[in-house]
Amino acid sequence: MNQENNVSNQESNLMESFKQIPGSSYKVFFICLIGVTFANLDHSIFILVSEKFQTDFGWKLTDVGWYIAITFFISGILCTQVGVLTDRIGRKKSLLISTFLTPIFVAYLAIAPNTLAVLAARTLGFTAAGAQSPITLTTVTESSPPRFRGLFTGILQIGFPLGWFFASILVVFMIDTLDINWRYTFLLAFLFVPYGWIIHKYLPESKAWLAAQDKKTDDQPQPSTLILFSKQFRRKTLLLFSGQFLYAFAYGSTLMLVLYFTQAREWEFSDAIKIVGLSYGIGSFGYIAAAIVGEFFLIRRNTIILWALLGGLAFVYLIWFADSWNKVLISYGLMTLFFYGAYAVMATFIAENFPAEVRATGASFCGTLGINLGFGLGPLAITYAATAYGWNMAYTIVGVIPIILAALIFLFLKPVPREEVF
Repeated sequence: MNQENNVSNQESNLMESFKQIPGSSYKVFFICLIGVTFANLDHSIFILVSEKFQTDFGWKLTDVGWYIAITFFISGILCTQVGVLTDRIGRKKSLLISTFLTPIFVAYLAIAPNTLAVLAARTLGFTAAGAQSPITLTTVTESSPPRFRGLFTGILQIGFPLGWFFASILVVFMIDTLDINWRYTFLLAFLFVPYGWIIHKYLPESKAWLAAQDKKTDDQPQPSTLILFSKQFRRKTLLLFSGQFLYAFAYGSTLMLVLYFTQAREWEFSDAIKIVGLSYGIGSFGYIAAAIVGEFFLIRRNTIILWALLGGLAFVYLIWFADSWNKVLISYGLMTLFFYGAYAVMATFIAENFPAEVRATGASFCGTLGINLGFGLGPLAITYAATAYGWNMAYTIVGVIPIILAALIFLFLKPVPREEVF
């Protein structure tokens, strides 16, 4: 009887806590969610139509891998400096800058005349779009009540699969239904422009950042990536970066699944994009589930490990055993549900490991740089591995094994108590 009363009291306290969440937290969350969704819609178009670039520009499969690797690597380096800039000038100004630069570079891909121009526009466009991730993550982290911070920041990550989902729908609609040249799908980037007005009008600057600025002294050094390698942060920086990189390396290899479906399974281009889009849509529920489990049932670190291992198992089934459309959809959906969904907790876990004055710097280095390097090298590795060993064995080596290694690395990181975040 006492146990039932305790459960009832806990539920009642939780509901009361929900009621006390300020409206400003919801406002910041939804504004940032729009940004993350638009940013991922813009950057995913390039991956979705990479086969068209390959055909029209005469790229080899390994060329596609190298070009994706180069653009991710350079943009990753640039994004670390965006994080430093964010800790210097504030969250709102940085978000505005990235919002207005993204559509300029992405839309230019519609008319880029040669490979060099494509790579330059892709790199700069993804830098601007990719900057949205650490900026919005930091902003939501600092505006959310500690009890629900993981829930807000975790669900924020559904902007990634939602961006891919909407992009796949719009790209197929423009190419197949409207019979528009595939190059003009990049003009979807202009949907991003009105978002800038929303930021300017309704997004408040982070109170945690403002408080950190007030505490600064004249002789205090400006934020720098080097501070992450000081004695205070070195161990967690290296572990967080390594775990994030390996996870993104495996994730990055799956960005080539459109080519896998069209070349290894000989599906039609539109069918390949459709199943990728549907799977990302399914995956968005995994982000929400991971955020809830990591906030209320398991510690975030353990949620990351569990989701990674379950996603790895679904990945194995997708590659080796799914021999029909329905089996592919189910296993691919489960893979995105768990493997991709772990990012809902991972991003929050990384942000919580750093104090406010270096949080965007830490999130950019361990998160965005780790992701971009992984996203760049994963596609490159899978193109060479697929050429040498075939797609199935390649995905086992480049996809499944790094997921397991990443899960092991996260075991060495300590959980972060909520009360220690600020």
